Amino acid sequence: MKNKEHMLPYRILKPILGPIFKLYYNPKIIGKENIPKEGPILIVGNHKHLYDQCLAIISTKRPIHYMAKKEYFDGHFAFFFKMVGCIPVNRQIKDNHATEEALKVLENGWALGLFPEGTRNKTKEFLLPFKFGAVSMAKKTNATIVPFGITGDYRFRSKNLTIRFGKPYKITKDLETENKKLEKIVGDLMKENLKTSGK
Repeated sequence: MKNKEHMLPYRILKPILGPIFKLYYNPKIIGKENIPKEGPILIVGNHKHLYDQCLAIISTKRPIHYMAKKEYFDGHFAFFFKMVGCIPVNRQIKDNHATEEALKVLENGWALGLFPEGTRNKTKEFLLPFKFGAVSMAKKTNATIVPFGITGDYRFRSKNLTIRFGKPYKITKDLETENKKLEKIVGDLMKENLKTSGK
């Protein structure tokens, strides 16, 4: 299936829900021109809130597949997560099936969204240690990584909610080196947000 044809429900819902999200939360989007318009990409950043994926989604015209914990597919909104192309992940095991589905997204030349922290950061730590999934999948598929950093509050007409995208790049070194590099880039993007917002 061609990229322009897949995820039809996503393409129908986004023009409706996107403007509502922007109007309510008033997010600042910086560097969205760094998101390649075609080719396999991994959009990767920190995770502080359930709506973080929405910030990435409204930043590009490209549909983004997200990996989401399987519990989301067991509730009343299961249909929504399926409609927008989310991939269910069983976090209690090494979910090889979910990984295979994510790799297929990249092999088709589409966009995949990942949070390397693995879960929402509800601690006082600036960032949780990054898992290797993002850099590993990027290396296996030769996909481009597009890093981002999110800071600020999800409040009505927020004054500081910001997502900042960094320059896209390819994986060229060993996974441990690349994972540390990715974590530093995301942290630097977050710090830049805080600096420009005066916090």
